[in-house]
Amino acid sequence: MQIENNRVVSFHYSVTDGDGGAIDSSRGRDEPLHALVGHGGLIPGLEKALLGRSAGERFEVDVAPEDAYGPRRDAHFQRVPKKYFRDGERLRPGMTTMLALKEGGQRMVTVRKVGSSIIDVDLNHPLAGKALHFDVEIVAVREAQAEEIAHGHVHGPQGHEHA
Repeated sequence: MQIENNRVVSFHYSVTDGDGGAIDSSRGRDEPLHALVGHGGLIPGLEKALLGRSAGERFEVDVAPEDAYGPRRDAHFQRVPKKYFRDGERLRPGMTTMLALKEGGQRMVTVRKVGSSIIDVDLNHPLAGKALHFDVEIVAVREAQAEEIAHGHVHGPQGHEHA
């Protein structure tokens, strides 16, 4: 079965930056990564490289910043009152944390400066502006269940559990 939209793909990966520095890997973990294709759970460049492939294939792909976490924007900073951070008192410059958004959801930010009542954050994703190199091994491909498609993510033992 080939990978296409509304299918669940299970794969192991290693990702490095443009200089070969290790970023993340699923290898050595008990479970591969499980993703519902076509629902925004993967960066666009990796998802595009998976399309049309099958279980058992192994490949490498370079993903440009525009197809990963976007370009780095130099003026993408914000001052946020400390009260909006769950862990505001323990934050230090260089740390990453999650910031709750007014419209719901969260965003990963990097702390630039901590004041007595304000924290300056970098709103760029930590991997923004970086070219990424993936080494991928596809373990399995299956049809997604109707409920997974409706919710936009994998359910069950290989994905999100609903309570």
